[in-house]
Amino acid sequence: MRYDEVRDMVLRQWKYTGGPNEAKASEIYHDDVVVEFPQSDEWFRGKGNQQGWREHYPAKLDFEPREIRGSGDFWIAEAVLRYDGSNPVHVVKILQFRGDKVERETLYFGEPFPAPDWRAPWAEQGPRPRRHSDLPDRVAGGS
Repeated sequence: MRYDEVRDMVLRQWKYTGGPNEAKASEIYHDDVVVEFPQSDEWFRGKGNQQGWREHYPAKLDFEPREIRGSGDFWIAEAVLRYDGSNPVHVVKILQFRGDKVERETLYFGEPFPAPDWRAPWAEQGPRPRRHSDLPDRVAGGS
């Protein structure tokens, strides 16, 4: 897979996930996809199962894409996610492709935390560098 193909798929999925058009968000997956959440020890086998819980998602999702990187069949997407406009949660989405669709997706979530003072001498200030400047600032989910 090429960067532009993966970018378009991820942005389209974020646009439609958690809303009435979840079938559009799920077009990126193989029928036998495995979607896993290691932090909650959950996994969903098959497009129908992952689409089912996402169709019943109880919150409005807003994504702030940060980075998409990878090559070949392995890609990582990073974003900040807000549930119903609440505090930000960082999300890392690891995608494994088979052909032009996702066969495995692993999702990790983490709340932001303040940087410790002891690392300050080595830390850079200012906005975080972005590898690609073609990502939108915000993607409203549930379209």
